[in-house]
Amino acid sequence: MTQVISIHSFRGGTGKSNTTANVAARLAASGARVAVIDTDIQSPGVHVIFGYDDTPEPTLNDYLWGKVAITEAAHNITDRLSPDIGVNAGGELWLVPSSIKPSDIARVLREGYDVGTLNDGFRNLANDLSLDYLLIDTHPGLNEETLLSFTISDTVLLLLRPDRQDFQGTAVTVDVARRLDVPNLFLVLNKIPSGIDLDDLRAQMNTAYNAETVGMLPLAEEVVQNASGGLFSLTSPDHPWSQQIGLVVERVQSGR
Repeated sequence: MTQVISIHSFRGGTGKSNTTANVAARLAASGARVAVIDTDIQSPGVHVIFGYDDTPEPTLNDYLWGKVAITEAAHNITDRLSPDIGVNAGGELWLVPSSIKPSDIARVLREGYDVGTLNDGFRNLANDLSLDYLLIDTHPGLNEETLLSFTISDTVLLLLRPDRQDFQGTAVTVDVARRLDVPNLFLVLNKIPSGIDLDDLRAQMNTAYNAETVGMLPLAEEVVQNASGGLFSLTSPDHPWSQQIGLVVERVQSGR
């Protein structure tokens, strides 16, 4: 059975897409069948982390507008994993990108789309590709698409930074996720400056949200310099940031 994982943040700039891509890649490298679907249709970007300058076609937009089946918009990108990292038998990775074309983004903003069609796409993608994991890279904030992805998810990973605005917004999101009975709600704290007491910070998180913190990603110059230049956790597996991604992956796997 496919485990559906939504990766979400209340605000933009948390590193959500970078985290999504690296978690997906590590899962695929472990031998799982994994797909990433970019539902941040207004501002897509996860494709860049997989090495694309432009979105490969067809896209999620084409599926939502009835032009193609969802599996036609799923591109097998297993060969884009780091050549230095072996992929265990059976491991495959697909990407369903959203269009980066200004005209397509403008059409979404102007006309919207049928959220029910998106839900059908999630289900058909999981079944037709026999996925172990479907990762949904969501649009920041709370909207109809976010509520849909939460409703069908087995796990929600909430990303936040150690600042007051993220803490407050995440509290709202945690409350919504609980009202929707999300089975597994995990927190991932990203861009943690050096010198912060991590044990104290984790205790603050536990008190504030009563939810498990599964990853504490440092603000690392190497990751910033890498930006959208590839899958850092695969190319630099011994880096503290990559090791924390590994802990997130282990927790996701144990929740199956």
